[in-house]
Amino acid sequence: MMSGVPSLSQAAGSPSPTSATRGVAVAAGVLLVIALAAAVSVDVVRALYGIKGDESTYVAMTLSVAYDGDLSYQRRDLERFWGIYKQGPEGIFLKRGKQFRLRLRAAPPFVRVLNAREEPRSDRLFFAKAMVYSIAAAPFVRVFGMSGFLVFHVVLLALACWCGYLFLSATSPPLAAFTFVLAFFGASVVPVYTVFLTPEIFNLTLVFVAYFLWLYKEVTTPPRWLNGIGSEIAAAVLLGIAAYMKPTNAPLAVPLVLALWWRRRWIRGFVVGTAFAVATGGLFFWNALVTGEFNYQGGDRATFYARFPFDGSPRNAWDTRALVTTNDSDAAVVLEPGELASRFGHNVKYFLVGRHFGFLPYFFPGVVALLLWARSRERLVAWRLLNLAGVVGSALVLLLFLPYTWSGGGGPPGNRYFLSVYPALFFIVPPLAWTGPAILAWVGGALFTAKMLVNPFVAAKFTWETTQRGFARRLPVELTMANDLPVMLDTSLRGRIPYGADPQLLLYFLDQHAFPPEPQGMWVAGDGRADIIVRCEDVIDHLTVTAVSPIRTVFSMSMGKETVTRTLQPRTPVTFEVPASGVRGLNSYAYLLTALSSDGFTPRLQDPNSQDQRNLAVQVTLQAIRAGGR
Repeated sequence: MMSGVPSLSQAAGSPSPTSATRGVAVAAGVLLVIALAAAVSVDVVRALYGIKGDESTYVAMTLSVAYDGDLSYQRRDLERFWGIYKQGPEGIFLKRGKQFRLRLRAAPPFVRVLNAREEPRSDRLFFAKAMVYSIAAAPFVRVFGMSGFLVFHVVLLALACWCGYLFLSATSPPLAAFTFVLAFFGASVVPVYTVFLTPEIFNLTLVFVAYFLWLYKEVTTPPRWLNGIGSEIAAAVLLGIAAYMKPTNAPLAVPLVLALWWRRRWIRGFVVGTAFAVATGGLFFWNALVTGEFNYQGGDRATFYARFPFDGSPRNAWDTRALVTTNDSDAAVVLEPGELASRFGHNVKYFLVGRHFGFLPYFFPGVVALLLWARSRERLVAWRLLNLAGVVGSALVLLLFLPYTWSGGGGPPGNRYFLSVYPALFFIVPPLAWTGPAILAWVGGALFTAKMLVNPFVAAKFTWETTQRGFARRLPVELTMANDLPVMLDTSLRGRIPYGADPQLLLYFLDQHAFPPEPQGMWVAGDGRADIIVRCEDVIDHLTVTAVSPIRTVFSMSMGKETVTRTLQPRTPVTFEVPASGVRGLNSYAYLLTALSSDGFTPRLQDPNSQDQRNLAVQVTLQAIRAGGR
């Protein structure tokens, strides 16, 4: 606990609050009113460009709770969704229900779970996602319609900001605390997720409020209800809900228990740990009571596109479903010693500074928090160290057990899975003397996220556009996760394009500076550096490249090793070799091919009969040569 600094509660209770505190309150109130007004007035379906990510499942489930009072998918849910979106719930996750049965016994184990049978009802299915978010959002949707999702997210973020301000202003000037709280959320990828109709903001707020309930008493003398075991139990329950929503959040509860045991409060730590376990386990048990399965992602689970259960088709849509798994690899594969060290090393680099999902570009205020902690005299305080250990532990769990999907899958903006871990970094921030750290967070974060924050609706839907220009393009590409990069969402089909035959390559065009293969070859543009991921099941030693251009230009290519440069004369083909060095991914090797031309041309201007108005430079053909010359 800090001494010699007036707490916020003391300031608030004073008959004459400071002008700084009044100014902060007014500014916060104005920002909240503006955000709520914007949320209420948005045409959600049009402004959010329809469906993205897992929205179909969460929207349909929330509407079912709000208007039907249940958690099952029936024909009326399909009709309601179609009426709102003018299309079906593309990508919805559903599962068949089972009859869940328990039998009590006099001897251990006292409860036995019997094999569940398929439920007899054929007119309903169940949503195969965690249910708490939809239940919490349902009242807002009932009152505000589809805008209720955005209102709910604004309220959640306002709650998190309020808790953050209380925590930081207990030891820092009000203005410094307020500006840093705004920067912590606003200068990161967080605002983009407010326009996702999915639980990311909900999970983030659960963790943030939980850590506030736990740690507020460490920086000031709080009200009685925040000063005892009750606040710690409440924190554990919130973290239990977060772990139910996303099991990778479970390590965040460990620092809470270890901090109590550090102070030799053994029973209290056990009680708090038990509260966490009961909250998490209780929600999975409740899931079993509703659907017949403990795991909301287990059982007979499928996702649907184009055709949906109960849509009136003569053939049962369940027979044409797409079976799904939650991860591309099991523990035996991801922990295989031969690849573990190399893959983990690459993933650590990508996790920290990756172009699409890195901590540095999309959570830059967290970098500032770490710097403040590192240079503070309080860096060795036990609870701050344990907080940091919890963040590191959560990151390690993601990188070790989800090595090919640790960003959340589906090409999200930034690291979706880390979003709910991010709040823990706020609570390692030491007392602030001035607004400099907030300014640094805003400036550094804006270098990478300003484009996203100008129009979060576009950034949320067209996630591949964020990294095509700007500072993020200077960062390394996450080669271990080629199939989860945002380019895979581009409807112009720039990802996973087959090329060649022996060996066959898969090409991923990360920007608009190169174009998918044509019969005569692949065009590289003349307006910037092209980045192309090349995947192959075999190890590639080098590429044999034939390049030709109708103009004179200086052409450079690289593929993980040294850059090869050739001067091309008009209409004179040149063949050369480009050495390759790549990264082992999921069942393949991935390489980053870069190409750059000094000059370009427009076919329409060279030939009036041409309708091609692209900025082109060099046409290339590629032949991969396997290692060993095979």
